[in-house]
Amino acid sequence: MSGRRPSGKQQDRRRKITELVMAEGTLRIDDLVETVGASAMTVYRDLADLESQGLVHRNRGYVSAASSLLYEAASEYRLQQNEVEKEEIARAAAELVEPGQALVLDDSTTGVYLARLLPERAPLTVVTNYRGVFGELAAAPGISLICVGGDYLSWADAFVGGMALDALRNLRVDLAIMSVSAVTDGICCYPQQEMVQIKKAMLASARRRVLYVDHTKFRRRALHVVAAVEDFDVVIVDSQTAQADVEVLRDRGARVEQAENTRSAVPSTDGAGRA
Repeated sequence: MSGRRPSGKQQDRRRKITELVMAEGTLRIDDLVETVGASAMTVYRDLADLESQGLVHRNRGYVSAASSLLYEAASEYRLQQNEVEKEEIARAAAELVEPGQALVLDDSTTGVYLARLLPERAPLTVVTNYRGVFGELAAAPGISLICVGGDYLSWADAFVGGMALDALRNLRVDLAIMSVSAVTDGICCYPQQEMVQIKKAMLASARRRVLYVDHTKFRRRALHVVAAVEDFDVVIVDSQTAQADVEVLRDRGARVEQAENTRSAVPSTDGAGRA
């Protein structure tokens, strides 16, 4: 790659490509060429540049979204990634939930897997800014559901901004359960500052705090700090997490629980679907 700075037209086109891929998760490159309206050579050159920045991955004629320092992949794409690992840590998190509690769930797609298990713990009050969780629990018996509104982010399928922050600051819950994009040297990070603010407000509203992350989060980096792992009462990791990564967390004083290796399916809530 040359060291020349992209022109304004190139930047606009690459921004459009990034938004299209983030929104869809995975696209045929030929379809992307047609949508963008540039030559195939130009689009492939743009994709090579975006891949070098860690924003996308190319594979056999397709391009997929990737988490990076600046972007998080679209919700629908993330829902399909690491499903077994998310089921593992969701089941472990569900064991910490007691009937009668109020809990807050963030925009993490693992929350969808957890939400499918929560009717077994009813009655519960669930607060969330994520439509994926809301969709799973909207028709669930025994669940009192509070959806935090505000500015809607389509890629995250979640609400942020001042209205959402004000709502969270006026709530007190028993349990906050969340994930992050990356864990680096025991520091939890996320690419977008606006979502970081929401996560911090959720943590401040809770009596107990739970972090659940799969093993892939220890190989990523993200721009903004959410919290240190020792700020959580419990850190849940999946069965594939390397022992070295677990030891880093414990050396910082975190209480770590490693989920069991199980491939049993998480049942969907009757009458509810993904947003």
